[in-house]
Amino acid sequence: MLPIERQQKVKELLNENHSMKISELSKKLDVSEMTIHRDLKPLIDDGTAIKTFGGVTLAHGGNRNPSTVEACVFCSRTINERLTYRLILPNNQIEMACCAHCGLLRHRQLGDKVIQAICPDFFRQTTISASLAFYVLDTSIDIGCCQPQILPFEWEEHAEKFVKGFGGKVYRFSEAKEAIFQKMNGNDQCSSKHH
Repeated sequence: MLPIERQQKVKELLNENHSMKISELSKKLDVSEMTIHRDLKPLIDDGTAIKTFGGVTLAHGGNRNPSTVEACVFCSRTINERLTYRLILPNNQIEMACCAHCGLLRHRQLGDKVIQAICPDFFRQTTISASLAFYVLDTSIDIGCCQPQILPFEWEEHAEKFVKGFGGKVYRFSEAKEAIFQKMNGNDQCSSKHH
């Protein structure tokens, strides 16, 4: 099967299932996971699919123009792909927050409605599961997004080393959601709306 044929088959599978693991696609198409990653790249680049933790999901509305400027679901700030926190909801809905600050606050609002959430590791820029991440709050580094800022890390060791150099405190996922909410004085409105 040619790459273009596999890409078409992947589109068909995503239309049927909405989300799939890389390993599932690999088995269904009888190719390596690396081949699936290569085949997915054009679909991700053109906005047809969105990479998730260990898999891929169909972008809402099918094809999307990747150059379309999107706004944060929480504070309406322009999305910076390098910081984006994605919330995957039922019926293949995806909400995007500009950073972990807004993502965690929105995640707290939505509660059990969130099927999965992903965000980039601050150091490595790899996609990680938000619920398994470690978060650094109150660091001296300014990433130019919402305040108080909160930075996600895949590994606790990386978060701890970051704190040693730049200050702050490390939190687990549920602790981070509450800590950012408390820092906002129990307010579900982001201060960046006023910037």
